Amino acid sequence: MGFIKNQLLNVVEWTDAREGVLFWKWDNDEIKKGSKLIIRPGQDAIFVHNGAIEGIFEDDGTYDIETEIIPFLTTLKSFKFGFNTPFKAEVLFVNTREHLVKWGTKNAINLPAPGLPGGMPIRAFGTFSCKVGDNDVMIDKLAGISNIYTVENVKERITASLDQLLMGWIAKEGKDMFNLQVDAVNIAEGIRADLDAEMANYGISITAFNIESFSYPEEIRKMQEKAAAQSMVGDVNKYTQIAMADSMSNGKNGGGSVAADMASMQMGMAMGQQMMQNMGMGMQNNGMPNGNMAAAPGAKFCPNCGTPANGARFCSNCGTQLA
Repeated sequence: MGFIKNQLLNVVEWTDAREGVLFWKWDNDEIKKGSKLIIRPGQDAIFVHNGAIEGIFEDDGTYDIETEIIPFLTTLKSFKFGFNTPFKAEVLFVNTREHLVKWGTKNAINLPAPGLPGGMPIRAFGTFSCKVGDNDVMIDKLAGISNIYTVENVKERITASLDQLLMGWIAKEGKDMFNLQVDAVNIAEGIRADLDAEMANYGISITAFNIESFSYPEEIRKMQEKAAAQSMVGDVNKYTQIAMADSMSNGKNGGGSVAADMASMQMGMAMGQQMMQNMGMGMQNNGMPNGNMAAAPGAKFCPNCGTPANGARFCSNCGTQLA
């Protein structure tokens, strides 16, 4: 008799809860007298009878089904175990944690772009997070036809509509077709909202959606690199000045002496060029320095000391050039 009694006992539990599984259905719907329910952290246990939820148990621990579970069920409160009368119910274990999933476009998406008749093909990559959001809807739409549901199943549904969503939200938010990463946050939030509304029909919630990168064709990347290089040309002088200052600073601290010496030489040359430019501004009158002191052609007196010129080219008193 003891052997037969032990054979009638069972434990309702989810022992092999794997990462990426949203729910799992206990595969034996006959719960015998003396059975135990074990709920582990991160799990909910949902009792279902004739397709309707009888009770949801969220606190982890071990429970006696006859005394601690049945009294809280909706329509089965008065059920009494008989020796040969097992309790018939489905038990659905739900993984309550959020699940992070990587996604990527299967094929390149052709986006309309000026000057590109066939459009610009791009790919996108990122992550999304999901979890069970509505137990009633999930049981009605998913658990009735499947004993297990995973994030891969969610990913299949999402990627089926992702291309169209990307095209639509890029058209709305993509202000720079060649630098979509700038608008990635707004594009991703719009897609998340649409996906969440779509997956709510299955009781699944999309809690986050991120676009990590957009991938352009090789030709477009080369054009971007060339444009970036050309934009740097206008800042070469500024870059040189900063590099020289950094080199001199390193030289003062005992390091980079060669770079500091070269930077000092370059600065000296630059200062010399500046001095020559300043001197050139003062030599605009007949190519002579201090041209304002030179006498006009045919002067009768020295402009420096007033001595009569008497037709000479230089002043006989101070030597100032007269003509």
